[in-house]
Amino acid sequence: MTRDLPTALDLPALSPLPDETQKYFDICQDKLGLVPNVLRAYAFDEAKLNAFTALYNDLMLAPSGLTKLEREMIAVVVSAENKCFYCLTAHGQAVRALSGDPILGEQLVMNYRTAPLDPRTRAMLDFAVSMTRASAEIEETDRQALRDQGLSDRDIWDVAAVASFFNMTNRMASATDMRPNDDYHAQNR
Repeated sequence: MTRDLPTALDLPALSPLPDETQKYFDICQDKLGLVPNVLRAYAFDEAKLNAFTALYNDLMLAPSGLTKLEREMIAVVVSAENKCFYCLTAHGQAVRALSGDPILGEQLVMNYRTAPLDPRTRAMLDFAVSMTRASAEIEETDRQALRDQGLSDRDIWDVAAVASFFNMTNRMASATDMRPNDDYHAQNR
């Protein structure tokens, strides 16, 4: 079934889009070749779109002790735990693009434990999955395991923040039946 709206909800984008939003969408189109459906989904309310993009851009693009690839890998393993079709597709593609390895992207989607990961990355992903499954059970030993792999307390904050963000977005995407752009499926294979 083809649909014009990015979710199952009847929430069409503002029309016309505010100038700043249209500029942002134009940049996405130029850089990515598409406007991600998650942005289109939030475009019915400019304040919600701006809040979403500000937090996403801060967590995923701002300076951090975590690389962009590491942050995308966290997004994928959290999304795999939550079975979020949208985020697995979109962020699985980002892992393929950033790593240059289509197998790694698939391994993270299916079972990150099968991927050839260094101990630091494995510890970050284990922590993100533990947070996703039962955040209230995280203890000092879990944080110490990350420190033992060379992560600073700021890095641990960033791992937790990225995992938290994707737990929220996974739930929104699943609850609204948000669908990924078809283009993601074929990219970087």
